[in-house]
Amino acid sequence: MKVIDTPLKEVKIIIPDTYEDTRGSFFESFNEKSFQALGVHAIFVQDNQSASSKNVLRGLHFQKAPYEQGKLVRVITGGVLDVVVDMRKDSPTFGKYFSCELNAVNKHMLWVPTGFAHGFLTLADDTIFVYKCTNFYNKASEGGIKWNDPDLAINWGISNPLVSEKDTILPAWKNVNEHG
Repeated sequence: MKVIDTPLKEVKIIIPDTYEDTRGSFFESFNEKSFQALGVHAIFVQDNQSASSKNVLRGLHFQKAPYEQGKLVRVITGGVLDVVVDMRKDSPTFGKYFSCELNAVNKHMLWVPTGFAHGFLTLADDTIFVYKCTNFYNKASEGGIKWNDPDLAINWGISNPLVSEKDTILPAWKNVNEHG
């Protein structure tokens, strides 16, 4: 496995060693020892999976204390533009975002530690997105930021994605930032 640092210090792109031949391909999507060697020290307690058509935008979501979640995210089929926003007030990259493409071809994964909001836009029909979480989901502590917040100015590459009703009414970054 290889790791690529991102402008958001603790967020990492992880590239698995992939073995391909005439039969297909194989790779380890998670190996605790390998991840620890890369500096990702996480215990995962929950796996989630979503299936979406093209141009579905999910996010930006996070869990408030004490239910924060670190996530290891990847795509099984299709592709996504994956986006994380640094919500750590003491961070030099507070309020900044990072995006990258994850897809079934490149097999890249993204490590999103606690303290970040997360979302993704599907780039293909029949996209299956999976993520391992370091904490259990807790409905009472869920939070979010409006996907098209002008203060964050995220370049999603689309002006009219398919967004859930719940995600259309998420608060602005300045409201989340001021009130936690």
